[in-house]
Amino acid sequence: MDHAGYTTLSRQSGLAREMQIVANNIANAATTGFRSEGMIFSEFVKPVDRGASLSMGQGNVRNTSFLQGTLNQTGASFDLAIEGDGFFLIETPSGERLTRSGAFSPNAEGDLVTYDGFRVLDAGGVPVFVPPGADVAVSNDGTLSADGNPLGQIGVVRPLDPSSLVREDGVMFRTDSGFEPTETARVLQGFVENSNVNAIGQLARMVEVQRAYELGQSFLEAEDERVRAAMKSLMT
Repeated sequence: MDHAGYTTLSRQSGLAREMQIVANNIANAATTGFRSEGMIFSEFVKPVDRGASLSMGQGNVRNTSFLQGTLNQTGASFDLAIEGDGFFLIETPSGERLTRSGAFSPNAEGDLVTYDGFRVLDAGGVPVFVPPGADVAVSNDGTLSADGNPLGQIGVVRPLDPSSLVREDGVMFRTDSGFEPTETARVLQGFVENSNVNAIGQLARMVEVQRAYELGQSFLEAEDERVRAAMKSLMT
């Protein structure tokens, strides 16, 4: 295969990965706290003896958008949203994780948990306990009160290095750089944050990627026919 074929194949591989990302964004356009992803393409250039340099595109770096999603008022006591930068701190079997999805509820033991059953942690890394039947209120700084008595402060943190965030599922992130409390974010009770996916923009991007992929596929098919025809001519 010549240089043009290798270049096209590398481009096709990157476009296929981007199509998967775009499709996942669209599928999670209504997922609470979801953060959309994009693909970063890079160029690899290598000199070639007695010829033009070889340039190949590569798309294998994912980029997560942390733009604020719209806030949807639900009125539910345990629905919480963060206005500004920051994440809720939760406990998982793999360790502490960060999330923007604040659709919480108490479990049978009274611990505040996520939709997946992971316990929500306070500012000190301790699970948040909610007394059964209590009238719960959450202030803007995350302070949780039951029947007017403060119980603790829900952990709202930010990573020390935002570039270290690694997505582990749709709404949960790991950071290897550590994290610290954030004082600029506001916690809103009775709200959840919608996905920050621009569904129309993602649909338009899907069409663009599909057309680009089809164009590359057409080139590869034409190149295959050209090589077959050349080999046939040489054999006759």
